[in-house]
Amino acid sequence: MKTPFPPLNPLKTFEVAARLSNLTLAAEELGVSQVAVSRQVRVLEEFLGVTLFKRLHRGLELTDEGKLLANGISRAFQDIHNATRLVSRRGRRDILAIQSYTTFSQRWLIPRLTDFHDAFPRIEIRLSSSIAPVDFETQNLDAAIRAGKGDWPDLHSEKLTDIELTPICSPAFQKQHKLRVPDDLRRVRLLHSMARPTDWAAWIKRVGANVDPDPGIRFESSALAYEAAAMDSGVALAVKVFVRQNLQNGTLVAPFDASCYSGEGYFLTWPTAIPPSQPLMKFLDWMRQQLASDTDA
Repeated sequence: MKTPFPPLNPLKTFEVAARLSNLTLAAEELGVSQVAVSRQVRVLEEFLGVTLFKRLHRGLELTDEGKLLANGISRAFQDIHNATRLVSRRGRRDILAIQSYTTFSQRWLIPRLTDFHDAFPRIEIRLSSSIAPVDFETQNLDAAIRAGKGDWPDLHSEKLTDIELTPICSPAFQKQHKLRVPDDLRRVRLLHSMARPTDWAAWIKRVGANVDPDPGIRFESSALAYEAAAMDSGVALAVKVFVRQNLQNGTLVAPFDASCYSGEGYFLTWPTAIPPSQPLMKFLDWMRQQLASDTDA
């Protein structure tokens, strides 16, 4: 004789309440009243014939039976979530939701998106920007461009390019301050990116310069620091691929040949639990081709 399957609504309600340890927060996440949450939990307790929670003054505490059930169903609901996301994406395979950094988007990706659309007119890119860590469980994303070593847990990472750092300034600024060797940076203002706060210290250590990396002006994004450098405000430390065109057309200069690799790279990432779609793989191949041509230029 088959064991009756527990009702799904009470199971889901219990999963949320167990995860949050609070009926009020569970009610907010589920969009129902606290009374409704309590009622659903009681239905499940009556079905199972056990007590799942100890009701405390400041929240909930799982009983031993509650802990056993919570551990068993949390992964199951995550699997359901992943499966429905996968099926949903297959129903809209020509839409790619991509998250990137503001500077990566502004300085490299956006100027090239028309080329991608010309090559793949049926694929619609939906681009968002953030410096916050990506959360694929709560954000409706297909992939994200991240900087690091490519070792994020539960994410598949494909390297796009290594991060090469080089000081930049305007031609007028270099001429005015007679910048010839890295130690000359002691005499000028450094422009920092709060999105990459350790770059100057790492670069100075790599090239062996006798320069204090801390003073200067700090900007929210690297793109703003690059703009300030172009306006004679000081010397910024740039990811070379983002300023390659400026260096070629002379709007920015590298005052000395002292670029170095940071040991990190940019990666296209997506959840390991969700196989990549064909549009995503086309996007990955296209980005690699574009970055390779930039490097060869």
